[in-house]
Amino acid sequence: MTEIATLGGGCFWCTEAVFSRVRGIVKVEPGYAGGWVSNPTYEQVCSDTTGHAEVVQIEFDPNLITYRELLEIFFEIHDPTTKNRQGNDVGSQYRSIILYHDEQQRSIALEVIDELNRTKFNGKIVTEVVPYTGFYRAEDYHFRFYDRNRDYPYCRYVISPKVKKLIEHFPSMVRMRES
Repeated sequence: MTEIATLGGGCFWCTEAVFSRVRGIVKVEPGYAGGWVSNPTYEQVCSDTTGHAEVVQIEFDPNLITYRELLEIFFEIHDPTTKNRQGNDVGSQYRSIILYHDEQQRSIALEVIDELNRTKFNGKIVTEVVPYTGFYRAEDYHFRFYDRNRDYPYCRYVISPKVKKLIEHFPSMVRMRES
């Protein structure tokens, strides 16, 4: 029995690279969610006119990793205090967003945000917590982008540090070691 989580924390190349290395994750798919245009393309989403964010849809085994643990990783690997921005990636498609699939996910997300606002982020988290209304799978060339393009400058300078952070901060949750 698996569950689904849909999260956006900037570029989906980054979030896919991180979550694909976490134990208990069955599948990670990059895509688009949170907007109003059906079947958007990458170019449309990048035009900032669809309302969609770049997200990952994560199928996970709750017996091996909890939704709360997914959110702990999520908040560690991106900056939830910047609106419509992650580093040099700017636009609403890069916003921090949690699309909850049921009331339990909503409740857990709000609890984690409240805890982190009190302990780490001093009330500055701007992550949207909204109901899941649909997911549009990204074009095939976005899948496993990091794994296929490790020498690409964006992968070396933006994604690799996030993967390293996962390994350093959550070693017991890492499925495979990086060489």
